[in-house]
Amino acid sequence: MPSHKHHEHLEKIKDQIAASPELSDAEKSDGVKKVEEWIAEDKGFGLLYDELVSLSAKFEPLLKELGFE
Repeated sequence: MPSHKHHEHLEKIKDQIAASPELSDAEKSDGVKKVEEWIAEDKGFGLLYDELVSLSAKFEPLLKELGFE
């Protein structure tokens, strides 16, 4: 799933920010918090996508009946 790959990539970025010797503790904290927000958004989008796909399958017969093929 693309979202899973994206999540792994964000985790790597978060780890690199935390380990960066060039960033101050405040910059590391801010960077990690931002990436954690992105991870939460990514998970939320994945859940929304899954629900929409599920709903689509349920509405397909109704849409066919209404002539929206």
